[in-house]
Amino acid sequence: MAQKAATKTEILNNIAEATGFNRKQVASVLDALSAEINKGVSRGGPGQFTIPGLCKIVVQDKPATEATTRPNPFKPGEMMDVSAKPARRVVKVRPLKNLKDMVA
Repeated sequence: MAQKAATKTEILNNIAEATGFNRKQVASVLDALSAEINKGVSRGGPGQFTIPGLCKIVVQDKPATEATTRPNPFKPGEMMDVSAKPARRVVKVRPLKNLKDMVA
């Protein structure tokens, strides 16, 4: 059976234990990190934020698409309608080498 993911409380407690800071200090550091990420990915910012050694958060602007008719991949010979999509901003999180090595 797979282990459950750690909760926010467990994460805060584990970091506090490992660093010697109290829980409120760890929570304030994570809030500050969240604010920095917000600055990096919000409109007017550079559109990316890197957490050194872990991941790179990048915002991509996807253009609007028009409604079209395409072949249905599940029913050969039939056509299906594909609805239009508005322009949107998409967040991509790309792992860096250290994070990839943690999984291996």
